Amino acid sequence: MASVEKALSLLKNLPRVNLGNLKPLPGRRGKKPDRRGQHGGKNRGFGDGANNLPRMGFEGGNVPFYRRMPVEPYYKDHAFRKQYPPLSLLQLQRLVDLGRIDTTEPIDLTTLCNTKVITVNPHLKHYGINLTDEGADIFEAKVNIEIQWTNEIAIAAIEKSGGTITTKFYDLQCIDAMVNPLLFFNRGIPIPRCKLPSMDVIEYYSDAKNRGYLADPELIRQARIELAQKMGYNLADPSQDPLYEMLTKRKDPRQIWFGLSPGWVVNLKHKTVLKPNDPELIEYYQS
Repeated sequence: MASVEKALSLLKNLPRVNLGNLKPLPGRRGKKPDRRGQHGGKNRGFGDGANNLPRMGFEGGNVPFYRRMPVEPYYKDHAFRKQYPPLSLLQLQRLVDLGRIDTTEPIDLTTLCNTKVITVNPHLKHYGINLTDEGADIFEAKVNIEIQWTNEIAIAAIEKSGGTITTKFYDLQCIDAMVNPLLFFNRGIPIPRCKLPSMDVIEYYSDAKNRGYLADPELIRQARIELAQKMGYNLADPSQDPLYEMLTKRKDPRQIWFGLSPGWVVNLKHKTVLKPNDPELIEYYQS
């Protein structure tokens, strides 16, 4: 009786029999016989049997090229390296002069991608933008810019003109959302929470000399003074500036857009913002 009850309970959970789940009995269909001649067997020689072309990298039995070349340390893990498309200070100044960037608002990755001057593709492992020092001698715009990678000369050019700069890390999911916010909002998914930097770049974003967003604000203030003394320019006091609130505006380490918190869903059709009410979700996105 136990076996009968077990079989009946199993039948209750199984799907109904239909044409979609009917299969022939094991061994019902026999194995296809091997064809003869050049089409016989499973092996096709050096070709694939259809167009008689060799596999990619085949050199007629010789040692292939990728095995003859020595292993160079420079190429180690090159497929996993983070890429940062360059944007020069000269291009940034030109965008400001043409009115394509509003200097009265903070500038981030979304602002720069909306200009259509630079392209960031997360599928090519682009982790943001590298602000280069080309045009540092003519840069004079006062901006609050957030960048992903830069150098000392570019930082000095920004701060010499009275602006502020922050380097912040974004993972590829956040990069994909920031590059095209309209496409992201139309998907109807929550705004992702920005992850912490990986081990190979966490020191960069924790260093006050790089203006990292994980650095101590007091150390950043000291680093600003030291850089001004090193480069020989007078550092402006941002507290006396009428744009002080804009120049000191910063994002939360988990935030990717100003005014929008992680976990929110933006509905463009009904022009509403949906916020999570579950305590577990709130704790997850705010942690």
